[in-house]
Amino acid sequence: MQIGSEVIYSSLADIHVSGHACQEEQKLMLTLVKPKFFVPVHGEYRQLVAHKETAKKLGYEDKDVFLMTNGRVLELNEKEAKLTTTVPFGKVMVDGLGVGDVGNIVLRDRQHLSQDGLIIVVITMDSSTGEVIAGPDMISRGFVYVRESENLMDDVKSMITIKIHESVGNGITDWATLKSIIKDNLRDYIYKETKRNPMILPIIMEV
Repeated sequence: MQIGSEVIYSSLADIHVSGHACQEEQKLMLTLVKPKFFVPVHGEYRQLVAHKETAKKLGYEDKDVFLMTNGRVLELNEKEAKLTTTVPFGKVMVDGLGVGDVGNIVLRDRQHLSQDGLIIVVITMDSSTGEVIAGPDMISRGFVYVRESENLMDDVKSMITIKIHESVGNGITDWATLKSIIKDNLRDYIYKETKRNPMILPIIMEV
């Protein structure tokens, strides 16, 4: 503007100027630069293919034009260019001080917790006899408010107590097996009563 140019921009007029080169401009750049090898780098894959076809119209061969995909490695030197290996690629999750240490399983658990909540079942048992000494105690987070769902919690406690007595009576004393029985039966019962599927964590304390 200081040298006499008239500048038109969006606040003055309803205009939009693309930041992408047209085909003739792409041809001009290829003609001026004359690269030995050519890698289209901008746009969707169909646009990369179109850019490659533009280069072929100027005499470039397929072997000298490389359409890259995520993770592919292109090695270059003064004489040749070739696709070689691949490298890991994808989304990298940053969580606090951790970079990339949050995987699909953790994300799935967080989504599960956010949708249906959590129930923790705490039971104290005699390690020698398998007798229930205390509990089951229920801790609910994001599922139901315990004080407003006392009937449901009482029924759940009764059901768990019965299943434990049945299991111990059948000779099942392995804690891992008992936890699995509690988890499976509690999941089925809660879904039947509430149509919800909270995450369930049974905890058995030995004395």
